[in-house]
Amino acid sequence: MGRHARHRAGHANSEAPQSVTATGTHRAVGRRRGVAAWPIACLVLVGLLVAGWFGWNWADGVLESRAAAEVASCPQGDATVRVAVDPALEEPVATAADRWNREGTIVREHCVRVDVHAVPSEEVEAVLLDSAEPASIGGYPTAWLPDAAERIDRLAADRPELIGSSGLTIASSTEGEHRFLAVAGPHTGEVEQHAAQSFQKFLLRPAQQDVFRAAGLTPANA
Repeated sequence: MGRHARHRAGHANSEAPQSVTATGTHRAVGRRRGVAAWPIACLVLVGLLVAGWFGWNWADGVLESRAAAEVASCPQGDATVRVAVDPALEEPVATAADRWNREGTIVREHCVRVDVHAVPSEEVEAVLLDSAEPASIGGYPTAWLPDAAERIDRLAADRPELIGSSGLTIASSTEGEHRFLAVAGPHTGEVEQHAAQSFQKFLLRPAQQDVFRAAGLTPANA
């Protein structure tokens, strides 16, 4: 009995350290895993911050490049073409001008904007013949699209220096032909005259002619 008791005691003592060692090992492993997670989280956070910083600067650089390109495309600045049209022609011409402006047309290194003003033809004619002040129609026109071709014919006879183009027919109606005149003279700069002539050609494009047709007018190319 004495030997058996000593054997059981020795067996019990030999198992006790193993249990402690196993438990201690488990706690140590758990602590090492917890510590390793923090550096990984920090690295991920830093990576996101760096990526965000580069992304912000990239987007900012793109915007600056676009702005610089727009400025470079019009080194001479802006120019405005003021087109006086008879009220009956306002809708199709205004529609064409809106397309022109949205396309960002450039003439002689100027960004050209077309402003359309509906003014009775007799009032514009009076200004061009110096029998009325330009302020009465909102300013001197760069171009004119009257209700009848005869008005341009009279202007050519009385003030030939104001005829800056041949006055091409843009459309026709029961009133006759509607010609577009790029106005020359001391009130119109060279860039504005060329821009007016470019807009005249723009009005003769098929897409613009379709707008005149939709307005009940006969296109020039019909």
